[in-house]
Amino acid sequence: MTPKRQRGRPPHDDRLTPAEWRVVHAAQHGMSNRQIARRRGISLDAVKFHLANILGKLGLDDREALRHWFAVPAASVLNARRTAMPDAVQLGPIGQVSRSVADIDVATAFYRDVVGLPHLYTFSDLAFFDCDGLRLYLQQQADPSPQESVLYFQVPDILAAHAALAARGAVFTTAPHRIHTHADGTEEWMAFFADPEGRPLALMAQARPA
Repeated sequence: MTPKRQRGRPPHDDRLTPAEWRVVHAAQHGMSNRQIARRRGISLDAVKFHLANILGKLGLDDREALRHWFAVPAASVLNARRTAMPDAVQLGPIGQVSRSVADIDVATAFYRDVVGLPHLYTFSDLAFFDCDGLRLYLQQQADPSPQESVLYFQVPDILAAHAALAARGAVFTTAPHRIHTHADGTEEWMAFFADPEGRPLALMAQARPA
């Protein structure tokens, strides 16, 4: 006799299914149910269903408890890279800065075509750019913050950079100007321009005496 095929999805060798892990990590990242549904391309009811299953499987009381729960998915490459806890943990350089934007397509075009940053990748309403090893992370939000940290882009020649960005359509709020002269004669120069939301960005450069 031909064995009967089992209905439903095949069993997973992990406490959560891949779909449940994706919901867990999105919730731990601070996303709402509606944001998770939009990001994952599923219904709001599906997100609620996953969360109920997750809390039941893990024996957790609520979403707040889930945000502090930690485990690594069985299939994650992080498992292969885990090592014994060192005596002292030393943080590395800053790896990423984030910025909220009103329209991810407009912001992507601005940072790629006007500012000239290498575009790494985009998915859903997120976009990532390389700033000489530092990653710029843009996230579309319905109401982006009007006040965020100013991004200062270091350039070797501020006059050339100012002219190039202005030619690409950047709107400068100040011309290049000297802000300080060090004791050895080194000059600090800056010029400010606006992002698509009207918030400040800046060019910065040092001019050293010959």
